[in-house]
This record gives sequence, structure tokens and C-alpha cells, in this order.
Amino acid sequence: MQQTTAIAIMAKQPQPGKTKTRLCPPLSIEQSVELSEALLQDTIALVKAVPGADLALAITPPQAQPYFARLAPVGSLFVPVSGANIGECLHKTLRTLLAMGFSKALALNADSPSLPPAYLQQAVEALDQHELVFGPAMDGGYYLVGLTRPQPEIFEGIAWSTAQVLEQSLQRAELASLRTALIPEWYDVDNYEELRRLQVELAGLPASSLIHLRRWFEQHWTALQARPD
Repeated sequence: MQQTTAIAIMAKQPQPGKTKTRLCPPLSIEQSVELSEALLQDTIALVKAVPGADLALAITPPQAQPYFARLAPVGSLFVPVSGANIGECLHKTLRTLLAMGFSKALALNADSPSLPPAYLQQAVEALDQHELVFGPAMDGGYYLVGLTRPQPEIFEGIAWSTAQVLEQSLQRAELASLRTALIPEWYDVDNYEELRRLQVELAGLPASSLIHLRRWFEQHWTALQARPD
């Protein structure tokens, strides 16, 4: 059977006062909203470059599709999702993609746009021999999860938004006897230190990469330097 892959970006519509609040200050509310959009746009470019993978956006709230349609390339798939927590949204997203006929379904956050493309390709290839793949995040969670069939138990009983997320998820996978792969660790952009790391990284990447974030940094460098001690 031909292997088909969908990679969904977990895309939450930026909302003033609710988006990237850990960066305010030094950023203003408006700057944090613009940053969130730039992160998403460059993550879209990252996924679009994966050979043979279809791009999907798991959009929250569901009625925000017109907003995301403005940012996404023509032909993108939209999966409106809502849930009590991120685990429920992840399960619904992957289940929907697998039900559409994809043999591999992966979900990626929108906060790791500088993720090396090879890591994403490694995750796709890992599902040739495994039923489950995680991309560990440096904060104890994960930036990516992929499945070859629905596994609701992987997303149940997890202390979301804590440093135990990945550890608990691996325990659930072991209880379910799932063949699980891990790709290399990476980071999310949630606080000032991580944003500063991204800014430093840009200097070593091709000028054609992460173009939306480069533009954002050019416009808001003064605000970053004004970070309070």
C-alpha cells in the first residue's frame, strides 16, 4: 500500500492578551500577536518543504478558518478542532487525518520554526517501522507527535503544560505496547531566552529561511533590547 503522509500544524489564532503572554513584557501585546503569526508562517514553510507530505492546519477556534486561509498556501487541508486540552485536540487532529486515508499523520507545534528539516523527515521515516513517534521538547513536553493509527490512550491522563508530559506519554505508550521512536530534541519559542536563541540562530541560517521572523526581528529589535532585568 502506498504510504501517504499529512503533517498538521497545531495553529491557534493569535488573540491580543492571550498570545505569547510570557513574552509580555518586553513585548507589547501587539508585538506578541505579530510574532505568533510570523512563527506560524515560517512553520508552514518548513512543512511545505517536506517531500511527499501534505500540509494541514489544525485550527482553533474552528470558526477561524478564514484567518488561516489567508496565511496558508492553496491546497492546504484544514482540520477545525476544539477540546478540553491540547491532548484532546491532538487526538482529534490525528484521528481525522488517518480517517481521511493518510497512512501517517503527524502533528507539529507552531513554535519551533527553526527545527532542522532533517528532523521532520526523520519523524516521517520513523513511522515506517514504528507506530508512534515523538519529538521531545527541551521543557519536558514534545513539539511533534506522529501515528499510523488512532491511539487515544496516548493523550489521556497527561499533566499537560508540565515538565512531565513526554515522560507520562512514553509511559502510556509502553502500557499500550506501541513501537515508539524519538527524534532529536528541540525547543519551543515561549519565553525571552528562547526568542533570543532564535534571533541568534538566524545569523547562521540561509537568508532565504524564516523570512517572516527575520522581518519581525528587524522591526522589533529595540523592544527585545528593552527587556527588564
